[in-house]
Amino acid sequence: MKSKHFRLLWLGQLFANLGDVLYIVGLISILYAAKESVFYLTVLPFLNTFGRFSGGMLFPLLVNRYRLTSLLAGSQCYKTVVLFILILWITFQPPPIVWPIFICIWIIAFLDGWAAPAMNALVPRLVKREELVKANSFVAVIYETTQLGGWAFGGLLTIIFHEENIIWLTFVLFMMSAIMMTAMKDEAPLKSKRHKPGKREELKEGWLLIWNNRFLRRVHIVIVLETAASVVWVAAILYVFVFEVLHVTEAFWGYINAAFFTGFMAGGLFCLKFAVWLGRHMRNIFICASIGISIVTMWFGFNSITWMALILAAFSGFFEQVKGIIINTYIQTETSLEELPKIYSAQHALIALTFGLFVLMFGAIAEYVNVKMVFMGAGFLLAIAALYMTVHFAEHFKKESRHIHK
Repeated sequence: MKSKHFRLLWLGQLFANLGDVLYIVGLISILYAAKESVFYLTVLPFLNTFGRFSGGMLFPLLVNRYRLTSLLAGSQCYKTVVLFILILWITFQPPPIVWPIFICIWIIAFLDGWAAPAMNALVPRLVKREELVKANSFVAVIYETTQLGGWAFGGLLTIIFHEENIIWLTFVLFMMSAIMMTAMKDEAPLKSKRHKPGKREELKEGWLLIWNNRFLRRVHIVIVLETAASVVWVAAILYVFVFEVLHVTEAFWGYINAAFFTGFMAGGLFCLKFAVWLGRHMRNIFICASIGISIVTMWFGFNSITWMALILAAFSGFFEQVKGIIINTYIQTETSLEELPKIYSAQHALIALTFGLFVLMFGAIAEYVNVKMVFMGAGFLLAIAALYMTVHFAEHFKKESRHIHK
């Protein structure tokens, strides 16, 4: 945790994540002012998801040729350049033509598709094995702090300053992140392969690593189920739930979001504070968190009391964070440093694809059946994941915990 390069990593990610939030806030204001259309605002998350998915799919072609630090620094530097082009276009083309903005949004999201797996794969290279739980918890807290504070800060800035100034602030944050990423070094030696796979084999490598490893395959079955269930917390479904079930104004939608992310951040702080204890009891805590989030999600769907909804949302965020940190730590300890970037690349693509499909499915259920059924379905998926994990992972987790903490 005292590694200079790990410090550069989390500081660089802090500025990059805060910049990402402010950039979205500024773009939402600019696009709505230009077209006054909700449709153009819905294109923004679609381009973000599709761009990240595309970048994640192509990431294996790069990871065999460049160091992770170079890819992370390159991604941030290119994002800064593209953002500068976007700023020039917005500044000198008022009111702006929209399609060049969409192209820049997609390119920035595509470059983020490199950054996410590279950052996760770098953590076990920059810290000691026994510090992984603490390091993952710390990175999670940093991310949630910027998410929780960034949206509130960004909303305040849109009231005080012009939207273009928010984009300029994002550019400054991207520049600072790029400088830190460029200064970061990875001391782990590169291993050259005797057999160099073709491009098609490289693209499939991460997927095959997951499929051929029994533990990783089971982990990713759980990840798919839980990603599908997490769709219930997207804005569109929560918005309907607030109106149709809780019968309150849209302001309460913001309170539920804040409660969820507060719980998320509390889960990260909990793991950071009790990292050693958590490392010794990962199996039991993971089982409890998985069962807990299933119960809380179903309870949230049945509940119609406003203050209880806030408490349940906070608990859901807490359990989700604890569970995510533990499973991320297990993947890092189960996988070699060379294979980890390819596995994270496939994982991020799988998560993006699953999330996109289930957003449409759960959205249709909320529209044509009942929004409560969406939360019942999510709770059922989480219950399946908890049961599957308990049956298949229990013995492995017990064995691995003894191995890590001998």
